[in-house]
Amino acid sequence: MSLLAIGTLAFDDIETPYGKADMIVGGSCTYITYAASYFASEVQIVSVIGEDFPETVMNDLKSKGADLEGVELKRGEKSFFWAGRYHDDMMGRDTLDTQLNVLADFDPKLPPAYRNTDYVMLGNLTPSVQMQVIEQMESKPKFLALDTMNFWMDVAMDELKAVLKKIDILIINDEEARQLSGELSLLKAAAKITDMGPKSLIIKKGEHGALLFQGDKTFFAPALLLPKVVDPTGAGDTFAGGFMGYLAATDDISFENLKRAIIHGSALASFVVEDFGTRKLERLTKSDIDGRVAQFSELVRVNF
Repeated sequence: MSLLAIGTLAFDDIETPYGKADMIVGGSCTYITYAASYFASEVQIVSVIGEDFPETVMNDLKSKGADLEGVELKRGEKSFFWAGRYHDDMMGRDTLDTQLNVLADFDPKLPPAYRNTDYVMLGNLTPSVQMQVIEQMESKPKFLALDTMNFWMDVAMDELKAVLKKIDILIINDEEARQLSGELSLLKAAAKITDMGPKSLIIKKGEHGALLFQGDKTFFAPALLLPKVVDPTGAGDTFAGGFMGYLAATDDISFENLKRAIIHGSALASFVVEDFGTRKLERLTKSDIDGRVAQFSELVRVNF
């Protein structure tokens, strides 16, 4: 089945202990789409770009099953840009520059063909923009996922809480979960957050894996130890894209299948960090992904 993805198509300057990459293609929607394309039959993109965004990238996304009707092109303007430098431990990073450009007045408009899509991934954007997308849906999606960040909790908490009441699953990291809930314990945080609206919650813990909460059920997916992490940028979006792409492909939102989707999302995320930007993500094969999924499955398999 199709997946509807809302987010950014952007440029990044990235510096890590392993080097520097300037003006590479990034953005939440880019990572989500590349990851989801390995599973979903079609990814419908809602985003905005400037005239500087490469046509070659748009053509590549289209070749992988992306529907670009929902991408707005603003002539004479520049695409969203972010620059950052990672610390030596690759856990923290400093933002060096942010240029909203076309994103400053982004007013998403869903083409008619997108308004009844069953699987929807709302990438990290202003909560009011996320709500605009939800309100344009003509039928309630079967599964609606949301990503957000600390910044929106600081400046738009009321709007964020309104969006949380509309979604099925929230995908955030442990720091964000603690801020949103006001709890240090992730177990208590999960209970408070699911009381806010989402039936399910994924808390990402970076190199320590991911937790899934739904009612009284919990699942932990470990992370795969890698010899070298070159660039963590987009790992969370790649995880979300793989997770939602797998759900759309299998059309099964049971707790057991959510667990399988987490493993597939984790597998895709483990690839993207091995090179700058989307470089590794663009050239994966089914064999690559199946092999990595098998490695993750081995980490969670226990026989008694």
